[in-house]
Amino acid sequence: MGTRVAGGVVGVVFGVTLSWTGLTSPDVLREGLLLDNAYLYLVFASAVAASSIGLALLRRARARAVLTGEPVAWTPQPPRRRHVVGSLTFGVGWAVADACPGPIATQVGQGVLWSLFTITGVVIGMVLFLRVGDSARQRTRGEHVDALGSGRRRRDAAAGARAA
Repeated sequence: MGTRVAGGVVGVVFGVTLSWTGLTSPDVLREGLLLDNAYLYLVFASAVAASSIGLALLRRARARAVLTGEPVAWTPQPPRRRHVVGSLTFGVGWAVADACPGPIATQVGQGVLWSLFTITGVVIGMVLFLRVGDSARQRTRGEHVDALGSGRRRRDAAAGARAA
């Protein structure tokens, strides 16, 4: 099965799951964000618990990814400024739109008309992000620049070897 087909199948299953659990409902999201109902957080917690246990078991068994054959592994990273700013931006967008990207796509699939405005905003945000990243890379030439514009000089291994 091709990567795109597999991605489509996973996307459809994810969308059906979001719809089935009620996580595409603005009322459910709003109640959770206003801390009026714990349902949203209980669903998140169960998903985190199930995936953490499943990934730990896969890693322990030295399993490989089905599509790529790569080992199931990860390297923990300490939180950085970009993580904090990104999560705050995501949270504000979620609160304003009453939806995060998964439910937005599901709402579009369900035919919820007002979700077209939200997904348009998501697309505009992605285009702006890519343009800012491209212009930052052009300005810095040779520096790695993250989405927030903070850069660091990339070290070319070959150049370092020649200098030594």
